[in-house]
Amino acid sequence: MRAEERYEISLLKREKMNLLKLIDKKNEEKISLQSEVSKLRKNLAEEYLRYLSERDARKILIADLNELRYQREDMSLAQSPGIWGEDPVKLTLALKMARQDLTRTQMELNTMKANFGDVVPRRDFEMQEKTNKDLQEQLDSLRSDYEEVCKEHEILLQLHMTTLKERDQFHSELQEIQRTSTPRPDWSKCEDVVAGGPDRWQKLAEGKNSDQLVDVLLEEIGEGLLREKDFFPGLGYGEAIPPFLRYDGFVENKKPSKKDVINLLKDAWKQRLVEEKEKFPDFFFSFLEHRFGPSEAMAWAYTIFENIKLFRSNEVMSQFYAVLMGKRSESVYIKQKETVAQLLKEMTNADSQNEGVITMENLSTVLKSNFPFKKEEKIQELMEEGGWHPNSSNADLLNYRSLFIEDEEGQSMPFVQKLWEQYVDEKDEYLQELKQELGLELYDEVTLPRLREALMNIDPGLDKQTLNGYLSRAFQLPMTELPEEGEEKEEGIVVRLKIALERLQMTDIRRMGSQEQEPTS
Repeated sequence: MRAEERYEISLLKREKMNLLKLIDKKNEEKISLQSEVSKLRKNLAEEYLRYLSERDARKILIADLNELRYQREDMSLAQSPGIWGEDPVKLTLALKMARQDLTRTQMELNTMKANFGDVVPRRDFEMQEKTNKDLQEQLDSLRSDYEEVCKEHEILLQLHMTTLKERDQFHSELQEIQRTSTPRPDWSKCEDVVAGGPDRWQKLAEGKNSDQLVDVLLEEIGEGLLREKDFFPGLGYGEAIPPFLRYDGFVENKKPSKKDVINLLKDAWKQRLVEEKEKFPDFFFSFLEHRFGPSEAMAWAYTIFENIKLFRSNEVMSQFYAVLMGKRSESVYIKQKETVAQLLKEMTNADSQNEGVITMENLSTVLKSNFPFKKEEKIQELMEEGGWHPNSSNADLLNYRSLFIEDEEGQSMPFVQKLWEQYVDEKDEYLQELKQELGLELYDEVTLPRLREALMNIDPGLDKQTLNGYLSRAFQLPMTELPEEGEEKEEGIVVRLKIALERLQMTDIRRMGSQEQEPTS
């Protein structure tokens, strides 16, 4: 047994001894209080008996004194009949009536003695009752303390056993980790093999964890291999092949630079905002045909596809790839760009002098007006990315245009990246809240009216058009074919919950009202 274990056991034994001593002390106090209560009760009985005897003696003495006074008055009346100025016969009659009244009063007094002779005075009773109540409360308190100590002792024993099990488990895990783990990689070794040397590697690795650094390294390796290829093999004409990649034979690798690919994708987005008639994959191929001619379009399609599939860490490429492959609705990208443009517009309006700077108070006002349903901590995060810190004041100036610039590879500044991260997190929270409201498992089926009701419960601010848009996406129905609320055929429209959530995850879904807001009729 190691010294640490012996030390832990000695501490537990010492705690046990302290607990036992405390229990013994409480028992002794309990016995002492019980003996004190018995003694007080005995004293009370003795005092009560003494009180009764004294009371009876006093009453007898008073009766004797009254009798003597009556006798003296009779003698005085008999010896001096003229004192009262009345007839002695009349006085004798009055005395007789008085004695009859006295006899009646004495009988009543005896009756009272018989009925209430053993009654304790209220004051004494209340005092004894209060004393008894106090002692009972002390006894109850001691009993509860004793029971609490017993419970704590049991908990400590259980905790001790749990701690021993966890210690053994952690020890086993530590041994397993020591046996199987490998040392952390020395990422500085990559400086000499990555194009651009240490400076570029430091820029690429800044702020990234090991998993992200692996992605960066794979992109660097993949970029080198991609540039070595002169041709791409066609994928054929299968149904699973995207339309813009259906081709037999080999196509030329155009080998554009990363910057050229990003600029091409930005031009495609600009064109897409003007023409939204056809599906996005068809539009993409049409854009390439218009840009490079029908004969070169397929080669550029394969070249662009391989590049955006490789560079997942690039913001522009990863978003374009997700939309192109149907993993995300293009409305998500468009809405994000519109949000960023609206923020820049409102900050520009707040810059009345057109100096390129606004105050921190202006920044806070713009954020709260554009995101009225964001939590205060989310607004705080955006403020911090904008340059706010605890020592800032509302009058501090901010170069707001620097929040919206992009580097040569299309990467946004931390402020815009934080906007996107918050949007993704809020969407995940929204869909998780929807799942909890439905109370279903992922592989259960959900009906259209039940999903409509759950959406309205978690987000009462949803207007009818937005709600129908969510339902249309979840059930893959055109909005014109959605049944009205209350129609019978609503119950016949079902979909597996997992599929519905995946479809909603792809589209632009966000909270439209405050969580505390009540539903309107």
